[in-house]
Amino acid sequence: MTGVLTAAQPRNRFLDWFMPQIPLARVAVLRVIIYIFVIFDVLTISNDVIAHGWTPDLYQPLWLARVLHLPPVSVLGAQVLLAAVIVFSLLGAAGILQRLSGWIVAITFGAWMFYTQGYGYVAHDHMALVIAVLVLPTIGIARFRDGGVTSAKAGWALKMIQISVVLTYFYSVLMKWIASGNIADWANGAVIIWALMRRGAEWSKPFLEMPGLLIAGQWATLAFEALSPIALFAKGRWIYFIVAFFCVFHLLTYLALGIHFLPTVICWAAFLPLEKLVPRRYRKTPAAA
Repeated sequence: MTGVLTAAQPRNRFLDWFMPQIPLARVAVLRVIIYIFVIFDVLTISNDVIAHGWTPDLYQPLWLARVLHLPPVSVLGAQVLLAAVIVFSLLGAAGILQRLSGWIVAITFGAWMFYTQGYGYVAHDHMALVIAVLVLPTIGIARFRDGGVTSAKAGWALKMIQISVVLTYFYSVLMKWIASGNIADWANGAVIIWALMRRGAEWSKPFLEMPGLLIAGQWATLAFEALSPIALFAKGRWIYFIVAFFCVFHLLTYLALGIHFLPTVICWAAFLPLEKLVPRRYRKTPAAA
């Protein structure tokens, strides 16, 4: 009997981590954040799909787009796709037809990503956002007043988003290693110097005179990217610190180089107890729920 319990315990601990019970109110708040940002994204960050409709010959479909036999987008098709993303993202954020609107956003925004990144450039900062719109509809109905109701399906969905956020950084280390052939060569190289020379803000130009500091910054970047999986196990105040650290890092990167990584930054919200943002009058007690 003891052996059976011992064998079962690791699996239970894993399931508790992989599919935690979380309040549905947290999902309701995250859904608003994600879907509103999707609208912002297609209108500002990835707003080149309609223009791509004029150059179908330049279309280089990604691997999954080739598997799905996704043809080049036309101008009219891109306009319809944009309208669908915006309309159903608004419905999803408002909690209207949650399952239907969620799946339509997943399909249309996924197609939008195939088209915006099928013309020679793939931006890995959208990975977590794409996963977010894909897994949110699997949860089902989630309302702000469901603060006392928890769900393992919701826990799994948010864990998928969290893993995607972390892999954005961890995979970055692997790609640096693959591209350079030796990770030490990348860290000791002139990556930040080149970036500052090419697109650096005026206030950041004096750092060009401090190559030692910039190389130390490259090593530090590798270190916290490699250690990013710690965020999946952090609890309490530590998770607030980790989220704040990465957000400040991206803010400084944006101010210095104009690189924002907003799609990933938004998905850091999946690590936070967002249900606390729901006004008290809309909350249900666990007993009432």
